[in-house]
Amino acid sequence: MKYNPVTEEILAELREIVGEKNVLTDEEKIEAYSHDETPAEQYAHMPEVVLTPNTAEEIAAVMKLANRELIPVTPSGARSGLSGGAIPEHGGIVVSVENMDEVIEIDYDNLMMVLEPGVVMNSVNEMLEESGLFFAGYPMSVETCYLGGNIAENAGGGKAVKYGVTGRYIMGLELVTPTGDIVQLGGKRVKDVTGYDIKQLIVGSEGTLGIVTKATIKLMPKPTQRVGLLALFKDEETAISTVPKIMTEGGIIPTSIEFMDKLSVKTSCDYLNEHLPYQDAGAMLLIEVDGIKEDVVNSDSEIIGELCLDNDAIEVYVADNHTTRERIWSVRRNIAEAFKVVSPHQSLEDIVVPTANIPKLMPYLDQISKKYDIQIPCYGHAGDGNLHATLVKNPDHSMEEWYKIEEEALVELYEATRDLGGTLSGEHGIGSKRKKYMEMMMSPAELNLMRGIKKAFDPNNIMNPGKIFDMVD
Repeated sequence: MKYNPVTEEILAELREIVGEKNVLTDEEKIEAYSHDETPAEQYAHMPEVVLTPNTAEEIAAVMKLANRELIPVTPSGARSGLSGGAIPEHGGIVVSVENMDEVIEIDYDNLMMVLEPGVVMNSVNEMLEESGLFFAGYPMSVETCYLGGNIAENAGGGKAVKYGVTGRYIMGLELVTPTGDIVQLGGKRVKDVTGYDIKQLIVGSEGTLGIVTKATIKLMPKPTQRVGLLALFKDEETAISTVPKIMTEGGIIPTSIEFMDKLSVKTSCDYLNEHLPYQDAGAMLLIEVDGIKEDVVNSDSEIIGELCLDNDAIEVYVADNHTTRERIWSVRRNIAEAFKVVSPHQSLEDIVVPTANIPKLMPYLDQISKKYDIQIPCYGHAGDGNLHATLVKNPDHSMEEWYKIEEEALVELYEATRDLGGTLSGEHGIGSKRKKYMEMMMSPAELNLMRGIKKAFDPNNIMNPGKIFDMVD
C-alpha cells in the first residue's frame, strides 16, 4: 500500500492537536524512536515525526487525521521490545505514550489498579509494597518495560509457571481504535461473557489493532515466603528432562523453573564478577517456590530438591533469604546483557514448545551450533516451555557470512521447534523480525482469519503496518 508523507500542513495540524512541545521532528531527537532492542542496522527505520500526547482524546484526533491522509502510525513505549514491534517500518507518525504515566486508581476493595500505558512496571509493585498486594503478570525486565508494551506483547516472565502472563491480569482496557474511536473494553468485572472478548484480542496484538490508553489490572495477595533452589546437572538434557517431573511426580507447581546452560551461566557470572559453582555443571535449574505458610513452602522446596537429586542433579543449593535469592536471580536476569558484551551481533530467540518436548529440542540446538560454527547459548522459562536460544556470531565470520548463517540457522531452528509442536514466540512477539516465518507455523486459513480481523479494525491499514503479517489485496 502507498502511504502519504507528513507535510508541513499536517505538522501544523498535529501541533494543534497535541501541542508544539509534543511534536518532535529534529532528527537527533527522533532517531531513538527508529529502533527497539533488535539490531538497528537490520531493522531500524526513521519516523517522519514523533508525537508525545497526553490524553486518549489527542490520540483519537491523531488517528482520525492519519486515516484521512493515509499516513501510517506506530505506537511506541519504552522501546525495549525484541521483535521490532515498535519500529516505524513505513515511516510516518510515531505515537509515544511516555507522557501517559499516571496511576489513576488503586482499588483495594476490588483488588484492581487503573493505570496509563506509560507506567514503568517496576514502579507498580514498589507502590504496592506496603499493601500486601502485587501485580503477578510481570516481565523479566521490570525496570524498563511500560505497561502498554506488556499488553501489546502479552509479556511473560519468571513467575509465569504459577501465575501466568500479562493477559491473565488485564481486566479492562481503554483503546483508541485505528479509525479514531475511543472504546471501553471490560472493566472491574471478574466474570464477563457478554459478546466477544475483544479485550483479550487486543492483548498480544502488538499495536496493530489500536493504542491502549488506560488499563485496569488485577492484583493478587503477595506471598510472604519464598525459597529458591539452584540445581546443578551434568548436562542440558538431564536438567531439562527433570522439569516436567517436578510437576508430574512432585505434584507441585513452583513459582519459577528457569533453565540455564553452562555457557549462559559462565558468561553472566563473568559479566557480574559473580562466582557460582558452575565449573562441574553442564546446566542449571533455578527453581523458586512461594506461598504464605513457611512450613508449606519449605516442604515443597525439600520435595523438589530431593526430586532433582533423584534425577541425577550433582548438587542442590538452597537460597532461603533475600541476599542469596538475589545472587542467583541476578545471574539469570543478566544473561542477555552479558552476551551483548561478548558479541553485539546475535539473534535472541523466543521459541516455545510443549514442556515435555523440551528435552527433544536440545540435540537440535547442538547440531545447528556445530553445523554453522556458532554458539547457541540457551536459557529461559523452562517451566512453560519458553526458551531463549540465542544465535551468537562467531568473531571469525564476516558480517556477510553472519547474515547468511543467521538466516539459514533460524529456519532450521524454527523447523525443529514446529516439528515438536512448538512455535516462533512465547513472549517477545513477531513484529518485523519473525514476520516472514509465520507461514512456516500457520496455515493460510489461519493467517487469513487474522487478516480479516485486522481489516475490520483498521480498514486503511495505517495502524503499525508491516507487523506480524503482510496484508494482501
